[in-house]
Amino acid sequence: MKPNEISKIRNIGIIAHIDAGKTTVSERILFYTGRSYKIGEVHNGEAVMDWMPDEQERGITITSAVTTCKWRKHQIQIIDTPGHVDFTIEVERSLRVLDGAIGVFCAVGGVEPQSETVWRQAEKYHIPKISFINKIDRIGANFLNTIEMIKNKLKENPLIIQLPVGSENNFTGIIDLVKMKEIIWDDDSLGADYSFKEIPENLIDEAEKYREKMIESIADFDDDIMEAYLAEETIEDADIIAAIRKGTIDLKIVPVLCGSALKNKGIQPLLDAITNFLPSPIDIPPIQGIHPETKEIVKCPASDKSPLAALIFKVSMIEGRKLTYARVYSGKLIAGSEVYNSSRFKTEKLSRILKMHANKKERIKEAGAGSIVGIIGPKESATGETLCNKDKPLLLEKIEFYEPVISIAIEPQTHSDQDKLEQVLSKYIIEDPTLKVVQDKNTGQTILSGMGELHLEIIISRMLREFNTKVNVGKPQVVYRETIKNEAEATVIFDREIAGQRHFGEVSIKVSPVERRGGNKFTSNVKNDEIIPSVYIPVIKQSITDSLQSGIIMGYPVTDISVVLTGGSFKESLGTDIAYTVSTSMACKEALSKADSFLLEPIMDVEIIIPEEFTGEVIGDLNSRKGKITSINIRQNSQIITAVVPLSKMFGYSTSIRSATQGRGTFSMKFSHFDSSK
Repeated sequence: MKPNEISKIRNIGIIAHIDAGKTTVSERILFYTGRSYKIGEVHNGEAVMDWMPDEQERGITITSAVTTCKWRKHQIQIIDTPGHVDFTIEVERSLRVLDGAIGVFCAVGGVEPQSETVWRQAEKYHIPKISFINKIDRIGANFLNTIEMIKNKLKENPLIIQLPVGSENNFTGIIDLVKMKEIIWDDDSLGADYSFKEIPENLIDEAEKYREKMIESIADFDDDIMEAYLAEETIEDADIIAAIRKGTIDLKIVPVLCGSALKNKGIQPLLDAITNFLPSPIDIPPIQGIHPETKEIVKCPASDKSPLAALIFKVSMIEGRKLTYARVYSGKLIAGSEVYNSSRFKTEKLSRILKMHANKKERIKEAGAGSIVGIIGPKESATGETLCNKDKPLLLEKIEFYEPVISIAIEPQTHSDQDKLEQVLSKYIIEDPTLKVVQDKNTGQTILSGMGELHLEIIISRMLREFNTKVNVGKPQVVYRETIKNEAEATVIFDREIAGQRHFGEVSIKVSPVERRGGNKFTSNVKNDEIIPSVYIPVIKQSITDSLQSGIIMGYPVTDISVVLTGGSFKESLGTDIAYTVSTSMACKEALSKADSFLLEPIMDVEIIIPEEFTGEVIGDLNSRKGKITSINIRQNSQIITAVVPLSKMFGYSTSIRSATQGRGTFSMKFSHFDSSK
């Protein structure tokens, strides 16, 4: 692909809190760009991007879906991401490979908890963003209040480039502050036809006031606009658009647009904003990797002629076959060729390359720089791994995964289910890195761990629907951590003959608690090779790391402790890796047993939105769950209660909140930290 063609690519994600309207926006984009012949609606289960049966039944996005459409000679590759906190990993790995993002906000709810979470994820990857304030037609919509929340909660610099004409039931169109025109949509054509008109006289003053503010904001970071503004010269629309684009890509501003996706208003100007303001692959700094052997930094410019650099960001098991999703940063993927997985030091064959449209596939011969495609062929490659040329290897930065916080016990209902269970679970683990499966050594049960009740509920549903595997499910269990109260020391000697060879190693360690959320720390105070040769220090460190994966109370991982290697001994020709591994592991367990171990449980950040009259009852219920109220705020006619609550006390809370508020209350929660529940 030529540079001028790569400059026409936009790789964007649509991110937001659940029910802000992400998928509805996606469906309109597909319809108005001609990618879909009709508008798919979330509420009737016909959304193209929500193709999984569980998504269609529940009306929520569970898995990120990829599609491609065209608008004004630009190719827009879109990833529609979930809004529910249980599926945050889908957002994380999507943002890792995107160049820009659209934050969708509900004009009634404003910046909601998961909106903050996904926004911070986008910030982590320095992704330029534009905002679309949706649902201007809803009762209680407040455009300017949402702008203030973007400023205060997200600490951003929102640039208003559109104003809504009316609100709630009176919302009729928008004012474009760049062109200084009113845009009106034709309802008979489902919003496909729209026209620019002169701004009504009663709105001109307000439009001019906000245009002035827009120009002033742009002048703060653009010298040319500043000079023209101070000289009171006419500023051309093209110059304003160019300045907004530069400010957006440089992360200095967030352009704000508005509309109502459900009422088919505001989507075409949003598409224009995507092409005008968000970056192409060549507008952002080339991604960097490291050479796996020399550790030198390798830059990957967005060009088909550069060496191959592609990152696998998702693996999906569709119809029993492994489908690998990859972003090509440089070079080309060619169907039928071989590529090198530098993360595993293995060669993989690309049988097919697919352009994706949700769950539909179109075979293509090759994919150049900037492409996001599906691949069939790689057998062992997994999420976060790098594909490159074998003669020019490099490793791209991996994707961070989250640790599960909730577990359930599952057991097959029949003998045939028993045969399938392990195979089915292995497929889902390949798909979802936040899903963990272990066998309880004491009970023989299969323990399935995930990010929340809904996450695990969806997996169980998919097992039955996709593989006809029936399981009995035990009550959800919290995934705890273990830590210690006091310092303790232990010395262990391992001196044993194994397979005719004697192994000797003596290790002395001291464990002590560190501040909460401090993690685990290892220090060696042994500096003399005559006590313990330095070659065994990494072995001891690894043994400590492995030992802390399973505590002495209930086998949960140990956290927030310091382990110091204080001494030991060594015998010439008898010291071995095995001896120091075993003696360290035994010393670790002995020290933990002396140090008064105790459990830490996951603490959740909870936000509850309720009508004011139910505040007392809801707070009383939270207190009974050992919750601590952190704030109570008023938004419109609702009370917003934020609290921290132990996860173990939140099971079944959705039923409780509905019961306490006559079905009018909602809540969301996300993991905060591990702590003692006392």
